[in-house]
Amino acid sequence: MSAFMQQLPALIGVVIGALGSYLAVVRSDRVRSERERATRWEERRLAVYSDYARSLKTSVTLTYRVASHLGNDPHPHPLPLCDAEPLLTEAVLARDPAGEALIMLGSPQVVEKARGWVLVVMEMERFLREERREPEAWQELLERQRAARQEYYAAVRADLALPPGHPARWPVTAARPPATAGDR
Repeated sequence: MSAFMQQLPALIGVVIGALGSYLAVVRSDRVRSERERATRWEERRLAVYSDYARSLKTSVTLTYRVASHLGNDPHPHPLPLCDAEPLLTEAVLARDPAGEALIMLGSPQVVEKARGWVLVVMEMERFLREERREPEAWQELLERQRAARQEYYAAVRADLALPPGHPARWPVTAARPPATAGDR
């Protein structure tokens, strides 16, 4: 029995070591699994946020083109409202599922900023359907839309812990006509 008693501390040490090793592996696997799960959801939220922004931007671009046709905007590709109407309808139909996914997966702050942005876009669409020719009023709507878009992107960055981004306020200069041989 004395041999067993001499071996008992070593045996207890092996059991404690094995148990500790097992617990460390289980904990490590749990942490890794949680990290992977969080990463998957972050990637999914980023995709939902991007899809929503893209769907709204489609509507915005169409409104620029219609506004150009009405003389409210300098967009280089004017589009009459009658030609834009089916495209606007398609854009609205595409934005609804993107909005539902946003509501389901987005943070409350991002959803609220998205709501603010879409309300301005809807106001822009209404402005054009009334066929208003008021460049100053249109410019005010554009500024509100740009500010709402910037707030949405800031909320997305905050939710995903991304660094601050570009404000997307690029100065647009008028295109210069090509130089002719006599101008050189």
